[in-house]
Amino acid sequence: VQLQASGGGLVQPGGSVRLSCAVSGFTSNHFDIGWFRQAPGSGREGISCINFNDGRTYIDDSVKGRFTMSRDNAKNTVYLQMGDLKPEDTAVYYCAGGTPIASTRSYASGYKWWGQGTQVTVSS
Repeated sequence: VQLQASGGGLVQPGGSVRLSCAVSGFTSNHFDIGWFRQAPGSGREGISCINFNDGRTYIDDSVKGRFTMSRDNAKNTVYLQMGDLKPEDTAVYYCAGGTPIASTRSYASGYKWWGQGTQVTVSS
């Protein structure tokens, strides 16, 4: 299984960016893809996840209303659309794959495979 995150960069406060996570190697669609972020000096924070089979999503309260998650099964790609970005959203963003149970979907321990991370910097 491989996950390849892309789409980060420098964004002005209030701006938007879309991250992509290309997924390969899964033998079925019955898995979740989660997005995590890690700011300098902080732990890895789970912010969203999506079930690749049925598209059900979970968005953490910390970003709800600003971030959305979607998938394109034909392209084997998951997206994180980030809007109204704030300086505190600055972090390395990771996508991760696995089969977490509901209580672990926001925790890194719930995922087995990880992408390499992409930097998002929100600054004027």
